[in-house]
Amino acid sequence: MGEAADYPAFYAPFLKQKVDFGRFTGDITVNRSIGDSETDAITYRTFVKAMIGMQSSAIENPVPSSSAEVDAFAANPALFAVLQQGARHMIELYDHFPRIARLVAAQQKWLLTQAAYALHVQRDPTDPLSGITASRLLDIIIEFGAASRNTATAFLAELLAYKLIRDVPGSPSKRSRPLEPTEVSHEAMILWFRGQMRSLDLLDNGDRVTRLEANPEIFRRAQPLAAKQLIADRAWREPPLSISCFVWTEYGGLILDDFISRIVNTVPEDGFYWVEDLRFAELSSHYSLSRTHVRRLFARAEALGSLGWQDRNRARNRIWAATSFIEDYKRWQSVKFCALDRAYGEAVRSIAADAHLGETTGAGPTKSDV
Repeated sequence: MGEAADYPAFYAPFLKQKVDFGRFTGDITVNRSIGDSETDAITYRTFVKAMIGMQSSAIENPVPSSSAEVDAFAANPALFAVLQQGARHMIELYDHFPRIARLVAAQQKWLLTQAAYALHVQRDPTDPLSGITASRLLDIIIEFGAASRNTATAFLAELLAYKLIRDVPGSPSKRSRPLEPTEVSHEAMILWFRGQMRSLDLLDNGDRVTRLEANPEIFRRAQPLAAKQLIADRAWREPPLSISCFVWTEYGGLILDDFISRIVNTVPEDGFYWVEDLRFAELSSHYSLSRTHVRRLFARAEALGSLGWQDRNRARNRIWAATSFIEDYKRWQSVKFCALDRAYGEAVRSIAADAHLGETTGAGPTKSDV
C-alpha cells in the first residue's frame, strides 16, 4: 500500500447553512459553505491514528480476523451471490434513509459513524457525560491532522442539521452536552446490522436473524465489538486500491454497491464479470449525484484496470469487471463478515454467561437472556 497521501478522503459536504456550536463547545461557530469541487486534506492513516486513540474503553485494538478465517469466507461458493443480495439491501436502505446513506457512503464517515454509535451504546447511565459528546467527537476529527477546526466540525454539523443526533435530555452540563442518535439513526443502524446477519445466515444456514429479533440485546452488545475490530483491522481500514478508489471518495460506496448489484454472472465468463446497460444518467438521478462525479468514479476504476467498456465506439453501457477487482471486493467484505460473526458470537456468549451467573446467584434470568 502507498503512503497516506495515496488515500485522500474527498469531501463535498452538503451543509449550506450556519450552525452554531457555541452551546456545545463554548468557542466554535461554523459558517461554512463547501462546494462540490473542494477536497479535504484529511488522509487515511491520520484518520486511523485518531480512531485507534479515541478512547481506551471504546477502541482497544482487538485481535484482527485471522487469514484462515477470511480465507474460509472468501472461498464460500455462495459468497458473491450473497454479496449481491447485500448490495441490493444497501440500495434499499438508501431509498428509505437517503440522507443517512449519503452521509456514510465514504469509508471515513462510515468508520466514524460506527465508532460514534459504539460510544453511545457503551454509555454509562451513571455517568451523564459518557457516550457521545460533541467535544469527544470533535477531538477525534481534529486529530486527523491537516483540517481546520471549522472543517473538522462539518461532519458533526451534518448530523445535527439533519437531526440524526440530538442532546441527551436532562444533561447537567451546559458546556459538554452528551448527544444521542435520533430514532431514525437507531432504525437505520439496526436495519444495517440485521442485513449483515442475514448475509451471514445465507452463507452458513444460520439462525442469527431469528435470535436477533428474539433478543435485541445481541445487537447492543455486538455492534461495539464489531466496530472496535473493524476500526483496528488494517485489512478493513485499508481496502485494495481497486476498492478504495470508490469508498474513499464521497458517495463512492453507493456507486460501488449499485455496480456490484448489477453484475449478471456470479462466476467469470470469458475471464470477466459483466454489467449490462449501465447508464450514468440513471445513477446520477437515483443517487442525486452529478454525472461528472459518477463519471469520475468510473474513470478512476478504469484507469486501474478494474473495469472497462466492451466497445467504446458504441453505446458505452456494457461494462466488464476484472476478476481481480471482484476478488478484491470479496476478500475485503470477508474481513467485515469475520468481524461481525465474531462479534455476534461474543455477544451471545456474554448474554448466556450473564444468565448463568444470575441463576447461580439466585437473581434469576435477566431480560437479555438468549
